[in-house]
Amino acid sequence: MTHVVAEPCDNCKYTDCVVVCPVECFYEGETMLYIHPEECIDCEACVPECPVEAIFHEDDLPEQWQNYLEINAEKSEECELITEKKDPLVDE
Repeated sequence: MTHVVAEPCDNCKYTDCVVVCPVECFYEGETMLYIHPEECIDCEACVPECPVEAIFHEDDLPEQWQNYLEINAEKSEECELITEKKDPLVDE
């Protein structure tokens, strides 16, 4: 089981979630973050840290964002690991 970063993160990219992840499974794309499904230990530490509520357990992923399960798997293989907080794309 894994957690998934969905559409609300796109063009936002807060990184509060990455600093609480105990296994460093977040990857940074150009406009959003992704969770590597094989590295996520399903601890849920990241969920309450996301200010835009973009992180869901795969079983609770809203229907309109089901494609993000595959997107996270693909993009986490292509993008760079992120472990430190950075400025978001949006103004706080």
